[in-house]
Amino acid sequence: MKLRWKALAAAVGLLLVLPPAGAARAATLYTVPPVPGPLPTYHVSSVYVAGVSSGGYMATQLQVAYSGRIRGSAVFAAGPYYCAQNTVTQALYACGDNVYPTYLPTLEAYTRTWASYGWIDPVGNLAARPAYVFHGNSDATVRTSVTDDLVRYHQHFGASVQYDSGSAAGHAWVTPYGTGGCTVTAAPFLNNCGTDPQNAFLRKLFGAVQAPNTGPLRGTLIRFDQNSFAVNGWAPGLSMDTAGFAYVPPSCAAGQSCRLLVALHGCLQGYGRVGTAFVDRANLNQYADTNNMIVLYPQAVTSAVNPNGCWDWWGYLGGTNYPIKGGAQVETIMNMVRRLDG
Repeated sequence: MKLRWKALAAAVGLLLVLPPAGAARAATLYTVPPVPGPLPTYHVSSVYVAGVSSGGYMATQLQVAYSGRIRGSAVFAAGPYYCAQNTVTQALYACGDNVYPTYLPTLEAYTRTWASYGWIDPVGNLAARPAYVFHGNSDATVRTSVTDDLVRYHQHFGASVQYDSGSAAGHAWVTPYGTGGCTVTAAPFLNNCGTDPQNAFLRKLFGAVQAPNTGPLRGTLIRFDQNSFAVNGWAPGLSMDTAGFAYVPPSCAAGQSCRLLVALHGCLQGYGRVGTAFVDRANLNQYADTNNMIVLYPQAVTSAVNPNGCWDWWGYLGGTNYPIKGGAQVETIMNMVRRLDG
């Protein structure tokens, strides 16, 4: 069993813990402490998703399943929709490594068929949707060809894609507040490459973006109960933590119309493993303060079927509906979106 999980960890884009090396100097970081409380309702004008590794796969599942509601996506270090096809072997050898092909035409056919059944929103919604895709040249966890197929998948359905494939980054979320060197793959998987991909993907998603707040943050970080949004009433039963986070700038709290960005951490990167490192250092709260943007940070957690705290993109919860409407984690996250959106 231990050997099986070691293989799975290498398979599903699990962010492998390696010794720190060459950590770059991060920008001065300002944070706000979490405040426990319920998740309120705001005036949300549009919803977007972003994620890294397993969170990138989940972001694409949300984008495709709910393309009528979600207006665009930003994905770091992940492959195309339904890449694993509910099979650990496929996840291992096609969606992390590239020993097997991703069978991209098959994935596109599944997408069209499921849309015809109403299991996901119509594929026509994906046309002209903005999609930002990032892959680092030092990423050996998810191979370049796998992320190339995510780009091709978006393009097949007519999305407007920006592909950032020139970075030397390892398998990580790249941010000016990263504590790791650009090329490493190491906890907490927040790498500093001397660039600001968040500016690039927010410009792609929004059309324009204001400069981030580089001083003390002005918003509130809410720590809310994820159990109340879980489809089974108990988040740990879905390999999700009991608490999630939402960063709300003053303008949104005061009733202004705001965008909502769902930001999904990768494996071994949730609160249970690295605390609020991803929440604090993703470089999203800084942009939220100046761009009327709420950031929702759902949290996955380790469990018997998910020892590295990944999002379910290969079917570890059982059943086959994980990437479509009704999928346990997809619906739980969308319940949070619905609450924020009223």
